[in-house]
Amino acid sequence: MKFGIFDHLERSPDRTLSTQFDERIAFVQAAEEAGAYCLHVAEHHSSPLNMVPAPGVYLGAIARATKTIRLGPLVYLLTLYTPLKLAEEICMLDHLSNGRFELGVGRGVSPYELNFHNVDAKESREIFFDAYKCLQAALSDDEFSYESKYFNYEDVPMPLRPLQTPYPPVWYGSSNETGSTWAGERGLHFASNGPLEKAKENVAFYKAAFAKHGKAAHSKSEFDGGVAIGTLRHIVVAETDEAAVKIAKPAMEFHAGSLNWIRNRVGDTDFTARNNIHRDVDLESWQQKGMAIVGSPDTVAKALETQAREIGINYLIAYLFFGTMTLADALHSLELFQTEVMPRLADV
Repeated sequence: MKFGIFDHLERSPDRTLSTQFDERIAFVQAAEEAGAYCLHVAEHHSSPLNMVPAPGVYLGAIARATKTIRLGPLVYLLTLYTPLKLAEEICMLDHLSNGRFELGVGRGVSPYELNFHNVDAKESREIFFDAYKCLQAALSDDEFSYESKYFNYEDVPMPLRPLQTPYPPVWYGSSNETGSTWAGERGLHFASNGPLEKAKENVAFYKAAFAKHGKAAHSKSEFDGGVAIGTLRHIVVAETDEAAVKIAKPAMEFHAGSLNWIRNRVGDTDFTARNNIHRDVDLESWQQKGMAIVGSPDTVAKALETQAREIGINYLIAYLFFGTMTLADALHSLELFQTEVMPRLADV
């Protein structure tokens, strides 16, 4: 099993954003040295949860500071872009990274963030499907035309082409049956998160749909079956369980506050149920649901081995630097994860 890393890059309570950017670049470089397959970054808007609402800008900097780690948004919110402009950005990033770009796509889980951009959340799935088809057309040839309810282009030249052919591998992240099935039907690389049972359920929906599709749209020989099937987990490793919890508890609970920030701001108590999203506020509940894996290398390795087999994944997306964690804490956790945890997961 391979591992990647994930980040929202939320606003720190005690560091400037410029310092956070410097720290994150240093952390990604360390993760690259540790053998991380890919850096995945979120896109959110108008929230302290995410300080890279323009992920392409951030990833352009990461691309020039690294050499081997792959990188990409998980996900671009296609509902907020014009496909032509986004296609051009993707082409630039694919060349800036020398062909390491991974294209994650989605519609946006937060109706409030979409509404801030004057996008009707009720139409977001329909807009997303349309935008994805249009984006494929824009990335696939030297000239494209497209006509639909939301997007219309005629004979648009595309002199800027991706480095990867026909375009970078596409990923989709989902927390529900509809999205999981849609990704499987198209042979996309896939990521799920959420409580253990929900992640297991979504991976099962994905695999059933993928089996009918028959093959990966962008096959990767480094993954069984040519397709990456991953789950996101918040992970803190220290020498002992107690030392790990001491770091993880304030970090996780600050991070949970960032995740809940918009929901709390608008007073929406139904957001979790409506979107299949876990939003508990204490570390213990995250651990109980299998979303936070915290402890000594042995504790973490055993938990991840169990989850990997139960869910049925071949890719672990490790969230190793979040909340109030210092760079030193994150780097030490990464070192223990690399040297003592990942060797035990290699053959899972």
